[in-house]
Amino acid sequence: MRDERLKILAKNIKAERVRKGMSQTELAFSVGVSYNTICQIEQARQTPSAFIVFDTANALKIPVEDLFKNIGEKNI
Repeated sequence: MRDERLKILAKNIKAERVRKGMSQTELAFSVGVSYNTICQIEQARQTPSAFIVFDTANALKIPVEDLFKNIGEKNI
């Protein structure tokens, strides 16, 4: 179940980044992490810390809750 939630988070981050017209490199720079970190997060191969999720939301100029949409209790 954890893997499913991580996949949804990864999908949401990528979707918001693409919607904002940002490259992975631009997002990585804005968040203060490496390009590889963003790649790994978007592929659900790395679990981001709460701080990275928060900084990602800020970089995308969206509420942090938007990155957790569709991760409901039914998926836990």
